[in-house]
Amino acid sequence: MSLDKILSIGGKPGLFKLLTQTRTGFVAESLLDGKRVSVGLRNNVNLLSEIAIYTLSEEVPLAEVFQKIKEKEGGEKTPITHKAAKDELEEYFFAVLPDYDEDRVYASDIKKIVQWYNILQAQGMTDFVSEATAEEE
Repeated sequence: MSLDKILSIGGKPGLFKLLTQTRTGFVAESLLDGKRVSVGLRNNVNLLSEIAIYTLSEEVPLAEVFQKIKEKEGGEKTPITHKAAKDELEEYFFAVLPDYDEDRVYASDIKKIVQWYNILQAQGMTDFVSEATAEEE
């Protein structure tokens, strides 16, 4: 499954899989516990495929960052958790994406990225870069 159907919903922990659209919003399923939630149009919702990370030269799509983590860890979970200290998180992220913009990418952003990667890896959703993107490279 691509990141086009994976959501982050403000105020709710974890990630969600988009199931269906309704007249007043949509229905999503938690990747953590499988519970379904109804989400209104007023909620702050982000598709993971639309998120990018600032670097010193460009914005790198989140899928590419996840792919770099996957390559670094050999497809396994990260050795660091999202609850690690700020310095540890920044050091780990620097090893993954050496030119990230330290002024615009906060420790809270790195925590989310590490947490989201581990959730997706636990669900077996590790095809982050689409075939079309892989062919371009």
